Amino acid sequence: MLALSLDTPQEIAQKIAVQAKESRLALAMTQEELARRSGVSLSSIKRFERTGQISLASLLQLALVLDALDPFKTLFTQGEALPATLDLLLKQTPKRQRGRRK
Repeated sequence: MLALSLDTPQEIAQKIAVQAKESRLALAMTQEELARRSGVSLSSIKRFERTGQISLASLLQLALVLDALDPFKTLFTQGEALPATLDLLLKQTPKRQRGRRK
């Protein structure tokens, strides 16, 4: 089934920040400890958890410490290409090969 996302990039960034915070808390780690272990500044972590804004390099460092790096390794791998628009998706549906029975 094709899953279409209506989330904006900002909403997705905020969801990632919430998930990162939940992972940090599940590991019983403070923001200060995460900063020390990842090399990302404490202010960057606080801003990330509050707004979802962070550099890619810092996000990868946090993901490494939070044991969440694997999804990034396959982020842009070639899979089945999704249609750009709903019209293209509808055009791709298989054509009927037989008529209905009478």
